[in-house]
Amino acid sequence: MVAGKSAPALDRSFWKVFFASATANCADGIGKISLPLFAASVTSNPVLISGLTAFAFLPWLLFGLPGGALVDRLDRRRAMSTVNIMRTVLLGALVLFIVAGAGNILMLYVAAFALGLCQVVYDSAARAILPQVVGRRSLDKANSWLTVEETVGASFVGPPAGAALFGWYRAVPFICGAIGFALTALLVLAVPGRFRAERTEPTTLRADIREGVRWLWRHPVLRGLTILSGLIAGFLSMATSLTILYALNTLHVSPSLYGVLFIAMGAGGLVGSAVVGPLTSRFGRPRMITIAATIAPVMCVLLGTVTNLWAAGGWFFGIAVGVTMWNVLSMSLRQAMIPAELLGRVLGAHRVALWGGIPLGALIGGALADRTSVPAAFFVSGLAQLVVVVMIYRLISRHRQLIVDSFES
Repeated sequence: MVAGKSAPALDRSFWKVFFASATANCADGIGKISLPLFAASVTSNPVLISGLTAFAFLPWLLFGLPGGALVDRLDRRRAMSTVNIMRTVLLGALVLFIVAGAGNILMLYVAAFALGLCQVVYDSAARAILPQVVGRRSLDKANSWLTVEETVGASFVGPPAGAALFGWYRAVPFICGAIGFALTALLVLAVPGRFRAERTEPTTLRADIREGVRWLWRHPVLRGLTILSGLIAGFLSMATSLTILYALNTLHVSPSLYGVLFIAMGAGGLVGSAVVGPLTSRFGRPRMITIAATIAPVMCVLLGTVTNLWAAGGWFFGIAVGVTMWNVLSMSLRQAMIPAELLGRVLGAHRVALWGGIPLGALIGGALADRTSVPAAFFVSGLAQLVVVVMIYRLISRHRQLIVDSFES
């Protein structure tokens, strides 16, 4: 966004998307904490725990490309509603297994993979639909608001509620998550309009995938940003996949209070959402992208050096500030640069690289923690990310003007 120009007000259609997304993120936040808590009650092996993260993100590596291409062929609103119905059914089945006493780590891996597969389609459609609802000049504002509700739902509401409900009875948080996804499926359909991308001629799914990958590879900014974002995400997952063990074994937090750490991260997410717009207007988008990318790696290094709950809470707060600012700025940049008819498949290709490395990073972090310690995995994760930040700075500096010009129209 150009300094001095205010974005247009967000209309009713956006706010319907907002409330639907908020409901989904509350449900997702409950699951995000309940699955690791269940896993930690079954095993304390760092490799098996980190494997849960690996299975949750593996669908992006395997199905991110066809998932993104499907989003460009279907009505994006209906796609979002359909996969939320599927998530409701999946959690319902998980509840039945838990009630029957058949819960084990293998079952959790299957559930994480299936839910991740639904998320491939949902997230691709949710990001692709936004430029159809708001204009380019409102993307930063819209993404900031969506990040606020995601932070509140996935940190302030979902995880603390999920942890408390898990302490009461293991199946209850999954029942609540299923209800939340069912409500989201209905709320999404309240958004008026037609959200199928315009197509000039019929094509095959394979041709669509090829076109999206080719477009991304040929773009001077997004190609490099995708590769470097993937490295950052992979290295960050070395640490974040072990958060449950860091909390329970390093900080000695009880399972029922594990959600408190998410409150610290939620507060950081809210701060990041609130300041990213004004700071971008003041210092410029290129500079703020680099600053945002630097914050989380530094916090990971610091987390590798402390065992105090209050200090760790501050550093987790900092991670959320940096990640939130990075998410808002990088997503707005992609949405501004990618043509509307290619958004689903290009974003799908981007996320294959972005999240495809997370399973490998999570397993490496688990193996490193098993041989050394969980704090050591955080420390190494931060150092590796800082090396990538230097490369991000060089990329942004080379294409500064192109980044600024993308938000002019």
